[in-house]
Amino acid sequence: MDVSWEDFGWERLGDGTGRRRLPRWDATAALVAGTDGALLYDTGSTLREGAGLRADAEGLLGRRVTHIALSHPHFDHVLGTAAFAGAEVYGAVGTAELLSRGAAELRADAVRHGMDEQEATAATDALVVPRHQVSGDWTLDLGGGLQVLLANVGPGHSGHDLAVLVPGSPVVVLCGDLVEESGEPQAGPDAVPARWPAALDRLLELGGEDALYVPGHGAVVDAAFVRAQRARLAARFGVS
Repeated sequence: MDVSWEDFGWERLGDGTGRRRLPRWDATAALVAGTDGALLYDTGSTLREGAGLRADAEGLLGRRVTHIALSHPHFDHVLGTAAFAGAEVYGAVGTAELLSRGAAELRADAVRHGMDEQEATAATDALVVPRHQVSGDWTLDLGGGLQVLLANVGPGHSGHDLAVLVPGSPVVVLCGDLVEESGEPQAGPDAVPARWPAALDRLLELGGEDALYVPGHGAVVDAAFVRAQRARLAARFGVS
């Protein structure tokens, strides 16, 4: 499936796979399309961003997004989910409970980072939590022989980090904020520093040397970048 990703302002990563760097917080949203289903990895920071991603996906594919995987429960990655009515939503185990009881905190965090209060309220009022919780690995068949792997690789950047492995040539690993390129990895109050290097080891195990690693923020990187970031995080937090 060779679609005109660039016409929509997206970066093509492989056959049927592309991503968009969203404005303001430079968060990545990625789209993976098989013949029957389409998976969106992260949904943006507002309902407006989510609606824009939905319009892009439908323009690119001529059909709707059927599955959503949330990389982790931070506002800039999850607040657009309500724009995708009917999609099956996946998150690392514990994400649903955290979002269900943490909408007010999510709104406050968004406003603290500069989001308009009305936009933050609208998005958190419509907050969608994952119906499907991934505790290990979960394979999704998107049709046409494309099976993607959802992997609960955390905790690390957050308590609930979910990566996606897209097979092909090249292999693509969607990393969420476990990997960041446009700045140093952010470790907020829900980060688990002692486990973060191990989460990066798991990403490298999944993708291998020749994969494309797609960070939550910034340009696509290679395995050497992930290893170097792992070494810096291990030194920063005093873990092996």
